[in-house]
Amino acid sequence: MDFRDALLARFLSYIEFDTQSKIGAKSSPSTQGQLKLAKQIEQELRILELEDIKLTKHGILTALLPANVENTPTIGLIAHLDTSPECSGKNVRAEVIENYRGGDIALGIGEEFISPVFYSFLHKLVGKTLIVADGNTLLGADNKAGIAEILTALSLLKQTNIPHCHIRVAFTPDEEIGLGMNYFPMEDFPCDWAYTIDGGEVGELEYENFNGASAKVTIHGRNIHTGSAKGKMINALTLACEFQQVFPVDETPEKTEGKEGFFHLHRFVGDVEKVELHYLIRDFDETQFNARKTFMEKAVKRFNQQKGLRQKVELEIKDSYKNMYATVQKVPQAIQLADLAMRECGIDPLHKPIRGGTDGAWLAEKGLACPNIFTGGYNFHSKHELISLEGMECAVKTIVKIAELAVK
Repeated sequence: MDFRDALLARFLSYIEFDTQSKIGAKSSPSTQGQLKLAKQIEQELRILELEDIKLTKHGILTALLPANVENTPTIGLIAHLDTSPECSGKNVRAEVIENYRGGDIALGIGEEFISPVFYSFLHKLVGKTLIVADGNTLLGADNKAGIAEILTALSLLKQTNIPHCHIRVAFTPDEEIGLGMNYFPMEDFPCDWAYTIDGGEVGELEYENFNGASAKVTIHGRNIHTGSAKGKMINALTLACEFQQVFPVDETPEKTEGKEGFFHLHRFVGDVEKVELHYLIRDFDETQFNARKTFMEKAVKRFNQQKGLRQKVELEIKDSYKNMYATVQKVPQAIQLADLAMRECGIDPLHKPIRGGTDGAWLAEKGLACPNIFTGGYNFHSKHELISLEGMECAVKTIVKIAELAVK
């Protein structure tokens, strides 16, 4: 069955919703656009006649597609509603580039462009249909492509006689700010195992991720008129710049790859009176992860001792998620089935670690194995985000094949 046009139409409709999550929001979901998109998806699920459809006040949408054969497992499919707060997701204007011929891709009026000089993966996309934004916003493939792929797969399974297992779906808010699962109703999502449809390149199959934590360092200063500041002013900005120098220069996101951990200063907010430094702490190895948190604690303690500040530097560390690997290993069929499904769809599986975290990491911590599967997208969280329509088609075929193989 040809589903290409329907898949594209779904995706383009979803990216019209401004669902950018908001750091520091007091409500859940953090932005109303996410709830609007959830209500749109809810209507589509009702048209598809799924069962047990529930949308919570916190913007979490769940539903069930019952199996059409007996004695099958139940698998879950998950995608998130929000887009990254790191780049605007408002008024997304998409462009569909048919039969990409290689070379630079001008975005909008051409002030921004995507070049194979910087992104070598473009060489593999020659001849494909690419979808990009206009250079003013991200595209939203992360994770609206995942949503479109799940909905399209459900539609195919409803319209055909392909034998399939029970499928539970969940669409969650605020994944990008690490809060989407705080109100997740596990009782409405009973599965044998699940998959997040939230990866990148075609073939990606991920079941190891960073242990993650966030840290906030607060530095207090004292502001005095610059004309009479000598011996009186304490410049929190200057102290913050000095504090940042304690970190290993080669242990940052831009200097690491694979399973190498890092410290990432991602927000620097303040003035002479007060500065907040917001860090991400990441490591695959739990022992090294804990050592990184200890490093920060000691760095703050040492800085306070050296400076003798009247109001001491403060540190707050919060764990975000854990490596899912141990949980997934207890349910090996979750990996084996996804690997086999890709191969039967003519896709070479790419087993690789996630240099980040997903809702699947939270679910794994609760005991539900939840590997991550590709969407076909690249350059997430960026104005240079793009996705291939062929990659999205591959994701749909993989989902359908997983549901079919699970019966066997």
